[in-house]
Amino acid sequence: MRLDDIYIRGTATRLPSVLHVADAVTAGECPAAIASATGTLSVSYSPDESAAEMGAAAARTALRRAESGPADIDLILHADTYHQGQDLWPVASYIQRETAGNSCPALEIRQMSNGGTAALDLASAYLMADPNRCDALLTTADRFCPPGIDRWRTDPGTPYADGGTALVLSRRGGYARLLSLEVLADSDLEPLHRGDEPFGTAPFSNRIPVDFEAAKRAFIGEVGISYAIARAHSGQQTVIKRAMAGADMELSDAAWVLLPHFGRRRLKSIYYEPFGIDPARTVWGWSRTVGHLGAGDQFAGLDHLVVSGQAAPGDRVVLVSVGAGYTWGCAVLEVLDRPHWAASPDRAGHDPAPVPTPDAPGR
Repeated sequence: MRLDDIYIRGTATRLPSVLHVADAVTAGECPAAIASATGTLSVSYSPDESAAEMGAAAARTALRRAESGPADIDLILHADTYHQGQDLWPVASYIQRETAGNSCPALEIRQMSNGGTAALDLASAYLMADPNRCDALLTTADRFCPPGIDRWRTDPGTPYADGGTALVLSRRGGYARLLSLEVLADSDLEPLHRGDEPFGTAPFSNRIPVDFEAAKRAFIGEVGISYAIARAHSGQQTVIKRAMAGADMELSDAAWVLLPHFGRRRLKSIYYEPFGIDPARTVWGWSRTVGHLGAGDQFAGLDHLVVSGQAAPGDRVVLVSVGAGYTWGCAVLEVLDRPHWAASPDRAGHDPAPVPTPDAPGR
């Protein structure tokens, strides 16, 4: 879908603390084999801050950077994948109360790791539907902790991380323009993250912590691994091709390709080799110090590029996402200028994650 006059005015990321993988291995929390296969150096970790609180913190920073007030915000969408800190509770309303405090619709999106891109899609359509609408506040947040989640073993190959992100989408200009966006679903792959367990009456009725590997084994045992891999690749390939066509470009034309924060082996097999993506055009050197932020990898990656000064005017940035369900997304944006809050080379005002000297790309 080609987009007109939809801009990004502000972004922000809340990463509360750092858990080094080497320390987790020494403590017996992370298997050494998983650490080696993923290449992850550290993950963002929240010792006490809830997902909702991290999302609100990121939102406040993004709104300040975007210079968006309560009267400017016409929609709030909060995307998440796991427990937000309270039960039977509208987390999007909490985000609204803690930030804009206005009366616009505030809704939660549960599209798993594709939630950020899904929010972009829905918010763009909402803003374009009425010329009087101005801005949309999009947030993501998750805290992956026991007893429900084992950040190392729940989904081996993808170390899970805690954090919140935010993005202000606007009709009134911004530092980047959204050129095209595509989302796609294939419900035939829905059992891939459900498996063959019976439906329960309460959370974690069948298995605790969550074990995606067990679910995948059950599904692949029924349909075969070739079927699952082919369908998964086809879906991602389709949304990327459609998004590139909407932006009149090829994937190789992009200055940056922001991928899910998977481990190195998974990135290589799903993205680097099939799509010819050079890791140097990604934020792997940074994302391997952060981990998988659920629905927020793409927003966080964009924020990192902008705040660190790596995204230059004229750069085209491709955001690629995938989520259980099974859904895929791809968005293309063009950087128009460097916002004033990104001018400082020391990334002042940004929630830092340590950025060690990375291995050679793709190792």
